[in-house]
Amino acid sequence: VLLRLSKYAWRHPWYLVGAYVTMTLATLSAMAVPPLLGTAVDQALASGLRSQLLLLALAVIGVSVLRALFSYGQNYLAEALSHIVAYELRNDIFEKLQGLSFGFHDKEETGDLMSRATADVDAVRWYVSMGMIHGLTVVVMVAAVAALMLTTNWRLGIISLAFLPLVMWRAVVMASELGAHWMRIQAETGRMTSVLQENLAGMRVVKAFGAREYEEARFEKKAATIAHERYVATRLFASQGALMTFILSAATAGILFFGIREIDAGRLTHGDMAAFILYMALLAMPVRMTGWIVNTFSWATSAGQRLYEVLDAESTVKEKPGASELLRVRGHVRFDNVSMTYNSRVPVIRDVSFEAEPGQMVAILGASGSGKSTIVHLIPRFYDVTAGSATVDGHDLRDVTLSSLRRN
Repeated sequence: VLLRLSKYAWRHPWYLVGAYVTMTLATLSAMAVPPLLGTAVDQALASGLRSQLLLLALAVIGVSVLRALFSYGQNYLAEALSHIVAYELRNDIFEKLQGLSFGFHDKEETGDLMSRATADVDAVRWYVSMGMIHGLTVVVMVAAVAALMLTTNWRLGIISLAFLPLVMWRAVVMASELGAHWMRIQAETGRMTSVLQENLAGMRVVKAFGAREYEEARFEKKAATIAHERYVATRLFASQGALMTFILSAATAGILFFGIREIDAGRLTHGDMAAFILYMALLAMPVRMTGWIVNTFSWATSAGQRLYEVLDAESTVKEKPGASELLRVRGHVRFDNVSMTYNSRVPVIRDVSFEAEPGQMVAILGASGSGKSTIVHLIPRFYDVTAGSATVDGHDLRDVTLSSLRRN
């Protein structure tokens, strides 16, 4: 699902590549600060020359300014791309809904479809911004910090990075747990929107029959379910952040404890020790972001499944290849032993035959639910006949294009 959603982003490579380039430059700029500060510490301890420290301070400021500019570019491009994807996805959903037959709309709730075009698309927007862009930032940052730590002192580097497997394992577990919760949240949001839509559309009936308390209870039940599921998802997310903070603090303590031994052994300088602590500080934000990124992945996966249920839906009324154009018609309608069923169940109408000449008025009488409206809906092919044939001016309705039929 996420790969299919990512194709929307790849339709705009300039935004996506630009975000990745600025992200890389911002990461490289951040990586330059710890070595500069480490060098400053060593030089201050060795010589104490203020001129060299001033130059290093100016270098740190310059690198920090570059990092800020590149980070701004990354965030701007990521947000711009996410809104473009949301815009195109909403248009695709709307266009698909316009092309699906009445058979699809009969079995779907209007409120649920509205929820898919709004809340579910918004989940995809967050995935593009946070998952595709900032998610890669975390990977690049961790890889760069790991490489610098291991090249500076491989012993202390291994100790410092020992927490990463725990973070990865926790992220996988949390993604699995959040995925189920977000699927329920998205489905219940659709049902709640349906209750709201039905209530507002039938407000006269609700007031006329004094059904206010009943409608309020229906809506409150759906809202309570959503609130509970969101509470559980938020609690999982919060626990992830707390765990990451503890792990980072423990890793920093490990650096201090084992770093002193490396300094005593002559394999590490005081500046390198300071650089290691700064590297851990750089990892703090990306590691804490893993919880939010995993959350957006789970949210987008659940939303994407619901969106593709619409985008992949097949209309039961299909136009034949090479269908002919129906020119200006006289209006001779003929039904020969026409039968029609919904979803291959009990027939709505069975073996109906009649003929309506141009200019002739024909009355179709029957009890409520006997199929009068269905007969009329078959003429513009809102539904297709399942047996027999329906023609206009001798043309079988299934042999002409839908646009020309409905235009007439």
